[in-house]
Amino acid sequence: MERTFHMLLYRAFHAQRSRLQPCLRELGLGPGQPKLLSYLSTHGPCRQRELADYFEIDPAAVCRMLDVLEKGGFVSRQPEEGSRRCDLFSLTTLGQAATAAWKRRSKEVEELALTGFSPEERAQFSAFLQRAYHNLHTGGGSSHA
Repeated sequence: MERTFHMLLYRAFHAQRSRLQPCLRELGLGPGQPKLLSYLSTHGPCRQRELADYFEIDPAAVCRMLDVLEKGGFVSRQPEEGSRRCDLFSLTTLGQAATAAWKRRSKEVEELALTGFSPEERAQFSAFLQRAYHNLHTGGGSSHA
């Protein structure tokens, strides 16, 4: 099989996801949900729209994920003060514990993936991934044929 950059990136992503999948099941979380919990852990209560904008995903998909997380007891919803149309979502105690467990497991998988990388290589790899994302997100300033 040809080892194109696209295929290598896909295979690395798939291997990472496979390593993290058991943790999702243990915590009772679905795909995509840990990132919402992690965002809430870092940024505090926020609106659904803020999550959708940050992760560049459909607000309806975020709404469905938040509904499931709320039913599972991971997040709570409160009306935003001064607004009848917007709710603020925040982590519950269960959500905080799940987020902490997810972050620990993610760090273990990250360390496994980067075994043998020097600190300089890790920093460089991170910078390369950030640059690739930026190029894809902004179009990289080139025209598309």
